[in-house]
Amino acid sequence: MSTNARTCRDRRSRRRPRGFGAIAALVVLVLMAALAAAVVRIGVSQQGSLAQGLSASRATAAAAAGLEWGAWQVLKGSWGSCNAASQTLDLSADTGLWVTVACQATAYNEGESAPGTARTVTSYTLTATACNSSAGCPDNARVVELGYVERSTQSVIVN
Repeated sequence: MSTNARTCRDRRSRRRPRGFGAIAALVVLVLMAALAAAVVRIGVSQQGSLAQGLSASRATAAAAAGLEWGAWQVLKGSWGSCNAASQTLDLSADTGLWVTVACQATAYNEGESAPGTARTVTSYTLTATACNSSAGCPDNARVVELGYVERSTQSVIVN
């Protein structure tokens, strides 16, 4: 073998490997992109959860306001006997919510007001249902939608 051929072969074998840094940089970039996508996805889901929780809080407050309105109607006597009566309140201008207030009256005897005369007492069961529907509450057609919120509260008044 000639000296010239041996030197050429030695030079080729002494070369350092190339391309490892480029592959490592590409892997790091892909991992960083995946991490950024995961962070964005978590942020979006947290924003959605926060908005849903805020809507639920508003619906709970609107249902409580509906109960107060119903109690006022019952106690001032403007709802009459209120058997199976219901009223829908439009709060959509302020909160985007509708509230349906239902009333059920039950009369029963409790003791005597005078000897031999039964004392009749009326129990009013008020149910307020608040939702973010445009058609009133409850809206069975929108229950499966992602942004639909519905809250219901109940109260009993004895008069």
